[in-house]
Amino acid sequence: MTDRFANTQSSLSGPASSGFSITPSDTALLTETTRALFIGNGGNLTLRMLSGEVLTLQNVPTGAILPLRVTAVLATGTTAGAIAALV
Repeated sequence: MTDRFANTQSSLSGPASSGFSITPSDTALLTETTRALFIGNGGNLTLRMLSGEVLTLQNVPTGAILPLRVTAVLATGTTAGAIAALV
């Protein structure tokens, strides 16, 4: 398959090229800092941002794509599910 963008520098404003499932944890960091999060089942989301700040987003809707640089999704305070990291 041809990828016409193979020699293009990726940027934060470009599309994600990889991803992984997230299991919320109060102790474990994500394997990679995210470019965005996809929320498969809506609810509250407690995050550790790249800056180190802990932030709770309430009532995030199902199907939301959040353009956030996140290092952890915390179990305490998170009721959303089926969360995927986009990188």
